[in-house]
Amino acid sequence: MLYNFMVMEGVKLKNRFPFYRFSGSHDQIGLQYGSACRELIKKNLDLSMHRLQKHTNATREQILNTTLQYRPYVLRYAPFLDEEIQGVAESTGFKLEEIYFLQLRAEIQALFFNENTQNPGMECTTFAVSGKGTSNRSPLAGQNADLPSFFADLGIVVEIIPDDQPAVLMVTPAGQVSYIGMNRSGLCAFANYLVCDGWRVGFPRYCLTRLALTQDNVSDAERILLEVQRASSRNILLLDARGEVVDLELAVERHGRLTSTDGRLIHSNHFLSPELLGEERATPGDQMNSLQRQIRLQQLIDGEYGSLDVDRLKGYLRDRQTYPDAVCIEPEDPGQGDEMTVASVIAESAGGCLWAAVGPPSRNQYQRYSFTE
Repeated sequence: MLYNFMVMEGVKLKNRFPFYRFSGSHDQIGLQYGSACRELIKKNLDLSMHRLQKHTNATREQILNTTLQYRPYVLRYAPFLDEEIQGVAESTGFKLEEIYFLQLRAEIQALFFNENTQNPGMECTTFAVSGKGTSNRSPLAGQNADLPSFFADLGIVVEIIPDDQPAVLMVTPAGQVSYIGMNRSGLCAFANYLVCDGWRVGFPRYCLTRLALTQDNVSDAERILLEVQRASSRNILLLDARGEVVDLELAVERHGRLTSTDGRLIHSNHFLSPELLGEERATPGDQMNSLQRQIRLQQLIDGEYGSLDVDRLKGYLRDRQTYPDAVCIEPEDPGQGDEMTVASVIAESAGGCLWAAVGPPSRNQYQRYSFTE
């Protein structure tokens, strides 16, 4: 597969994410995934491992010796994901613990945290609006995904069509079996980083969205997410085809639930639930960055609520009005370390498609991806 690249201050970006379709049993899906994406998976493994070792001084052996401690929780709550992970490992020739590592970036970093460890950046700004807010009365959801810049070159769009679950359309780093997107029933699941104490061995935070997308609606997705013994904190924003919107702020052992009477929710990287404010462990500077992004996106969405559409939302996700605490993060923005917006995604719940831009959308165009069945 050939890609066209654009130069962006030393960062090479594809004009669009490569698209792959995997179907069948979950082990077959994993085998197809690994076979199709082996080189990108290897690149993800090498770069993610290098970054983690650089920031923690942990050895590769120490890191890999920890990853399978989380596997029993995947087997308990989402054995289908373990089948896919095994398939990816088998078809790529990588060790099972290496593919598990790709599902556990933040948890493993926290496990090896020391005074020299770089804190994770304030990752991602999410939104959801029901049909009340859109020009055609169809619900929309999405986010800017902010991660280490190399992930822009590792992203793919996958259509996963299991024999026993709704088909899923996701944007994800190559090798991850779960990140952000929607299912064929119109349920959308987007996610962003929250920081609290008490991280532990448990169910990986990245896998929560794929678990949610086994369901057809927000209520059922919420129920299944709250049954899980979580390893870490995570914010999950859910929207379904009926326009129901719920945001779950998940600390390790507690959770908060946010709803909106007018069908709009915007979230960034600080706790909003009154009962969870005491869980907050982000630095004051990071909290201010998160608050600026949340307020700005809220203002933009509020300003045209009732006439929102995909094109308007693309413009909002490109916004840099509050620089350096901008909704859209570009390379070398102060205070962001090596992170930037590596993907910008908008889901049309009723339309069965995703719009995704590679890297900061302020510098690249959105492309449309849809279910093939």
